[in-house]
Amino acid sequence: MLHQPQTISDFNSLKFKFWSFLSMFLLVFVHCYNLHERYMQPWTIPGEPMTLTTFTEYFLANGIFRFRIPMLFIISGFLYALHDSKPYKQRTVKRLRTLLLPYLIWSAAGLAFTWGLEMFPYTRGLVSGSNIIRIDEHRLLLHDYTWYELMFRWILIPVPFQLWFIRVLLIYNIAYPAIRWCVTHPVARYFFFPVAFLMWMGTMGFVFFEGEGLLFFSLGVWIQKTGFNIDIPRRWLRPAWWALVFFVIAAVKTLLAFTGERFLGSAIYPVLSAMHKLVILSGLIAAWYGCNSLVSWSMKHSWFVWLTGFSFMIYAVHVPLAPYLLEALFSVVSMVPYYRLISFFLLPVTIIAFIVGFSALLRSWLPRFYATLTGGRGF
Repeated sequence: MLHQPQTISDFNSLKFKFWSFLSMFLLVFVHCYNLHERYMQPWTIPGEPMTLTTFTEYFLANGIFRFRIPMLFIISGFLYALHDSKPYKQRTVKRLRTLLLPYLIWSAAGLAFTWGLEMFPYTRGLVSGSNIIRIDEHRLLLHDYTWYELMFRWILIPVPFQLWFIRVLLIYNIAYPAIRWCVTHPVARYFFFPVAFLMWMGTMGFVFFEGEGLLFFSLGVWIQKTGFNIDIPRRWLRPAWWALVFFVIAAVKTLLAFTGERFLGSAIYPVLSAMHKLVILSGLIAAWYGCNSLVSWSMKHSWFVWLTGFSFMIYAVHVPLAPYLLEALFSVVSMVPYYRLISFFLLPVTIIAFIVGFSALLRSWLPRFYATLTGGRGF
C-alpha cells in the first residue's frame, strides 16, 4: 500500500546539492586512477603487486568512491518524481534541452579537442598513450576512424566517456511513466525490483537500460512516491554499522584483488563483484544517514555553496583532460618516488581548480552560452 508522496525539506534539498557536488568531485579522482589496468570493473584485478600506492588507489577508486553514481541516480529519480504535476510532454521537451543538448555539445567538444591534439607529434602521443579512443591495434587515433565511426563516437560512445550517465538518465526520464507504474503498482513492483536488482548484481544491461542506473533511479522514484523516511534511519539502517561494513569490506575486497586469485582462481571474479555491490550499498546508507553534520557544516559556508554551482562543469570537462594530462605528467615525474600516488591526489585537485576558475569566468562573461553548455545548471 502506497503512503503519501514525499516532499523535499530544506535540509534534504541541501543534501541533494552537497552529494551531487561531492559525487562529481570524487569522480575526477576515480578517473585519475593510474594503475596498469586503467579500465575498472567491479571484478578488476590490478595486475601488479600490492604496494602503498596500488592499495590506496584501488581501495579509493574502485572501493570507497564507488557509491557516487548510484547516489546520483537515486537523487535524480526522487527529484524527477517530485514534479509529476507537470505534463509529460513539457517535461520531456525540457529534458531534451537540459540533457540531450549538453550531451551532444560536450561529446562534440571531446572529439574536436582530441582531433586538435592529434595534429601535433607530442600531444598525439598523449592521445594514443591514453587508449581512450583506441578501437584495435591499428586504430589508435581519431584520424584513423571512418566517418561513421566518428558519428558513432559522437552519438553513442563519447570521448568524454562519463557522459554515459546523461544518456542513460535521459532514457529513464523518457521511460518515466512506465518506471513509475512498475515501482508503484501493488503487483508489478514485486517483479520489477527483483529483476532490476539481478541486473545490477550481474552488471548487466538491456539495450539502453543498464542495471546500476535502472535500480537506483527506480529506487529514487519509489522513495518519493511511498514517503519512505530519508531523514531518520530505521533500526536496520543505522549508519554506524553500515560505515563499519563499508570500510571493512572495501579493504578486504582490495586485499583480495591483489592476492585472492592465487587461492580462489577464477572464483575471485564473482567474489569481488559481490563485495563491490556490498560496498556500494553500505556506502550509500552510511553517507546519506551518517554525514548530516558534514553536510550542515559545508552548506553553511558560502565558498562551498559557490563551488556546488560548478558540479556539472566539473563532470563535463574533466575527461578527456584527465587521461591526457596524466600521460603528460607521467612523462615528467616518473623518476619521483611515489609519483603515481602523488599524481592520484594532486592532478584531480589541479583539474578541478582549473575547471572552476574557467567556468566562473565563462559564467560571468557569457551567461547564455554557459547556460546552454550546462542545461541551465549552476546559476
